[in-house]
Amino acid sequence: MKARVAGVSMVPFTKPGKSEDWDLMGEKAARLALEDAGIGYDLVQQAYVGYCYADSTAGQSVLYRVGMTGIPIVNVNNNCATGSTALFLARQIVELGGADCVLAVGFEQMVPGALGAVFTDRKHVADHLVQSMIAAQGHDPFAPFAAQQFGGGGVDYQKKYGAKDETFGRISVKARQHAANNPLALFRDPLTLEEVMASKHLYGPITRLQACPPTCGAAAAVIVSPAFAARHGLNASVEIVGQAMTTDPESSFSGNGMMRVIGYDMARDAARQAYEAAGIGPADAQVVELHDCFTSNELITYEALGLCPEGGAEQFIMDGDNTYGGRFVTNPSGGLLSKGHPLGATGLAQCYELTHQLRGSADKRQVANATHAIQHNLGLGGACVVTVYGRT
Repeated sequence: MKARVAGVSMVPFTKPGKSEDWDLMGEKAARLALEDAGIGYDLVQQAYVGYCYADSTAGQSVLYRVGMTGIPIVNVNNNCATGSTALFLARQIVELGGADCVLAVGFEQMVPGALGAVFTDRKHVADHLVQSMIAAQGHDPFAPFAAQQFGGGGVDYQKKYGAKDETFGRISVKARQHAANNPLALFRDPLTLEEVMASKHLYGPITRLQACPPTCGAAAAVIVSPAFAARHGLNASVEIVGQAMTTDPESSFSGNGMMRVIGYDMARDAARQAYEAAGIGPADAQVVELHDCFTSNELITYEALGLCPEGGAEQFIMDGDNTYGGRFVTNPSGGLLSKGHPLGATGLAQCYELTHQLRGSADKRQVANATHAIQHNLGLGGACVVTVYGRT
């Protein structure tokens, strides 16, 4: 039995300081997903609520605004993979028969500037990652920490395969082209390659316009069993046909380079497991939402997901196989680079986009004849969730 996506929602993503409070955004996302599904909160049997920057039981604070029905509400925090982890738990409990209707919600209210540690009076939570990065490339006290990680992954890729700096920049140009058709995206104005490359240098091949912005927003999904959908007459035509969640294998931190430190092996392993569960391969999909927190991560993820051969990402980009008219339309939403990246909401915003693509309701972003879709959501520290969707 495969779980179905009965309802999805996403509130417009905004810059820090421009959003509603986190509980209002989360409430709105929950209500909109229930409305999209065509059911009331009284039918929800469990809920998983994801966020990174809020206090314990913030999920209750969000959903108590929708209703107080006494259901289990589980709070989820898994870095940038938080939203897809909530989705993973919702899908899993439905498939295991523990519930027939589950709500997954993700939200984030962020502050301006690069990501930093919240607790500065104790040991860093990702010690393995930090030490592996320092061993691989040292530490630049003047570069944002995340840019060093993902920029270092780009340098590692260039050493292996020789991709040009401009190849990474083309991903940002593509992201803005796609976001222009997404009214919920944060950045919709076009960019030229010259503008991308002339923006402030961060680390390796990465410039400022190749990094996702801090963002506020929320998204949600209603996950149901086929029997529940039939019993209530729901239009749950999108099915989660395969899904896998992985954490770091030993190879992430065994001195094999920054590509592995930033999650290449996690993504590769999750993709293999998800494809096996789905009974299909990447060639069967037409549309992909992947975790483009930096352009370097999008580029290496093409290969981790099997969208192109190892070492083939530069040609994949130059041939236009990552956009409309090519083999896979990647991040039709604009991705994290242009749509924005409110950490707890990102994985569920990806679900929102792909559900509309498979429903055929993505408007100007619609990928023609989409029957299968792939979602990739990564959090360092670490967690990676890959989800394969199909149209029933």
